[in-house]
Amino acid sequence: MEGVAGVVTGEQLGPSGFEYQRFRKFMTDEALAAIDGALEAGAKEIVVADAHGNGQNLLIEKLPDDVMVIRSWPRRFGMVGGIDSSFDGVMLIGYHSSTHNMKGVRAHTFSSAKLTKVKVNDIAVSEGMWAAMVTGHFDVPIILVTGDEVATQEVKGFVGDIEMAVVKQSMGFHSAKSLTPNAANKLIKAASKKAVSRLKDFKPYKLRTGKVTLDVSFKNYQPSQILAYLSIIERIDSHSIRFVGKDMVEVADFFVFLMEYNSNIEP
Repeated sequence: MEGVAGVVTGEQLGPSGFEYQRFRKFMTDEALAAIDGALEAGAKEIVVADAHGNGQNLLIEKLPDDVMVIRSWPRRFGMVGGIDSSFDGVMLIGYHSSTHNMKGVRAHTFSSAKLTKVKVNDIAVSEGMWAAMVTGHFDVPIILVTGDEVATQEVKGFVGDIEMAVVKQSMGFHSAKSLTPNAANKLIKAASKKAVSRLKDFKPYKLRTGKVTLDVSFKNYQPSQILAYLSIIERIDSHSIRFVGKDMVEVADFFVFLMEYNSNIEP
């Protein structure tokens, strides 16, 4: 949602923000624009994953009857939950840049409150880059990314030739020069239509064969200390841990556990 046109602060991003209800509609409209473009280009089946905040943001009654929607957490593969090898492409709508990037509106990686860096095979990643690694495991390429110019270029620079829809220009962490919602929707629809029409041009992002190393750095001290009690975890500095998985699926499963587990979970 941070990459939706007009979004600049927490006032648009969660139920306590005074603009959240309006921006739920704008977020839904951007998803609809991507859906409409894909359908016009010949897409036959679409699954939408609500991947922001509580995972219950999209106004699902506004979506076409034949679209399936994935909502809330926890779920396997997180933001790209539901991915498998049956899909032809993935569109990342409303994405933001990474926590290690010096630019971008609301730049963070997975949790602005908890994490300062996430690295895979020694590459610091954004959420879009992570998505490409997970979907690439299933031979599914990223075909479109939308958001500010920093986030979109971050993903394109990582995966290569994909379509982009830049709906705003970052002027700082909490400021941007933005298209209006209607203008953004037109841009996203056109980019989506072009992306689906070019499906054969895109290649999945493939990690090198062999084990995959995940490094996670926390804002606070104790998470790395406590996680290091596990034999599968190496504490590599005071705030960071390392997990080595057999492939990206195992790493992604561990990361969902890392972000979701709480001993007070109910029911």
